Amino acid sequence: MPEPAHQPAQQTDNKANLAGRFFSIAKTVGDKPLFFRKINGSWSGLSWAEVDHKTRQLAAVLVAAGVSPGDRVIISAENRPEWAICDLAIMSIGAIVVPAYTTNTEDDHHFIMDHSGAVVAITSGGALATRMMLAATRAPQLRLMIFMDPTAIALPDSNIETKQLDDAVATAEPLTTIDQSIDAQKADDTCCLIYTSGTGGRPKGVMLTHRSIQANIDAAIMLLEEANASSDQRFLSLLPLSHSYEHTAGLHLPLQTKSEVWYSESAEQIAANLLDVSPTLMTAVPRLYDVLHERIMSGVRSKGGISAQLFHETIRLGRKRLAGRHLLPHEFILDLVLEKIVRQKVRARLGGRLAYFISGGAPLNPDVGSFFMALGVKLLQGYGQTEASPLISANRPNLIKIDTVGPPVDGVELRLSEDGEILVRGDMLMKGYWRDPATTAGVIKDGWLCTGDLGSVDEDGYVTITGRKKDIIVNSGGENIAPGRVEALLAIEPEIEQVMVDGDHRPWLAGVIVPSDEARAKAASDNDLKILIAEAVDRANTRLSQIERVRRFVIAKEAFSTENSQLTPTLKVRRHVVRAAYADQLDVLYKRR
Repeated sequence: MPEPAHQPAQQTDNKANLAGRFFSIAKTVGDKPLFFRKINGSWSGLSWAEVDHKTRQLAAVLVAAGVSPGDRVIISAENRPEWAICDLAIMSIGAIVVPAYTTNTEDDHHFIMDHSGAVVAITSGGALATRMMLAATRAPQLRLMIFMDPTAIALPDSNIETKQLDDAVATAEPLTTIDQSIDAQKADDTCCLIYTSGTGGRPKGVMLTHRSIQANIDAAIMLLEEANASSDQRFLSLLPLSHSYEHTAGLHLPLQTKSEVWYSESAEQIAANLLDVSPTLMTAVPRLYDVLHERIMSGVRSKGGISAQLFHETIRLGRKRLAGRHLLPHEFILDLVLEKIVRQKVRARLGGRLAYFISGGAPLNPDVGSFFMALGVKLLQGYGQTEASPLISANRPNLIKIDTVGPPVDGVELRLSEDGEILVRGDMLMKGYWRDPATTAGVIKDGWLCTGDLGSVDEDGYVTITGRKKDIIVNSGGENIAPGRVEALLAIEPEIEQVMVDGDHRPWLAGVIVPSDEARAKAASDNDLKILIAEAVDRANTRLSQIERVRRFVIAKEAFSTENSQLTPTLKVRRHVVRAAYADQLDVLYKRR
């Protein structure tokens, strides 16, 4: 087996405690602003001192309700200050936070409640509260529901107690025994139980500890120190806090860097929120950068003329510099002009203070990454898994290779198995899967996490993800094809919004394609739409090898979404669901002569 790509330098933290770190910092910063949320059109904030006080009050409410160390408490709500306060309060008393996606169905919520054995569930209101409450009536151990928003749900014959969060906290005295509770906890105690969304089958409960999450935070701070962005930043939080990426990098990392967190209204409002908030850092999954890219390009295409020409020239020159090629004298002068009239305007539309976009959760399309970099917007692509709390590797601010996920972060050992699978170990690893020792033993072998991802490592230790072991398509000729690369090159075409390619044990690849709104607007008929998509596929195929080319396709009847279960909550395509939905049409494609 090859030597590790990186030897850990990080020291084990035997006193790691996430809530303890928060309270310790809160004592030093007092009334400094911390969390912000937009309510009725205006941004409203809470200071560190206010969050400290409310956290202690909620901790008292939970203790009074009989929540004990080790008990599981579910949080399912939109990103907001109350989410963070609940997280800190649960951890402070030694209980275990169980984040759950707001997009979960009633059955999804019931599975997590039942499997985790949760005793309390905290949610917001509306339809989400209804789904949660209906699920709770089927979960025998759950005895209390707490609502963040005014909610009245009448369920006959229910033994579940309900409380209004604001009312319960307002009448509670701050818990005086918090320090003793924190002192009684160990670094290796499970503090967070995150159910992986998964692209197939039932989710697994990943047990993360104070030590594992703290290892990630320490490594991230070291990385941000290289960017002079390791304290007093302004984060725009967009990803669900139920995702391990946002829970670590969008909540506990800002807390330990004395930074502000502004909660975005929604993905649809991201452009407006960037202007409102002027963040310095934002973490997101690649799909959201794809959306931003397409919105910018759509605006360029609609303008046309000299503006579009100048924009395209800006991208061309920016990419030439990124490739390490010298600009010719006239290009150098033009690039300076374009910096003023194009790049500065784009950065202003992103709030004007953005130091870095940070991408993770799925592979970033290199064309999208180089697009933002060419515009002078620095983008750090990283890689991780929930089982690693989740950070494994990330690009370094002083050496960004946008087509890679960077070298392992501090404290992570990484090596490749004989078949190219990425194996990692370090303090950031999970304790295991909840109530599933057999599956745990199957993915953690001799202390190494078998990620299921295939990759390569270059001379600088930078990792490139080449595919998923389970996603690899083996065609009828026995050749291996990584579908993610094919889909990324197809999705960069303006006519294609989403795509899933298929072809396991088949002679060639076929695709299920969701056309973009722009393509639908251009097409006068279904046949016109098919022609537009075919032209886009042909263009993408010129950048693919013979075996990677998509020969035929089906136009999807609807977009892949969480509502139809064709996307996970983190916006990854559930291939088996899409494949099942279009199985008959795909079979017809292969039968056609």
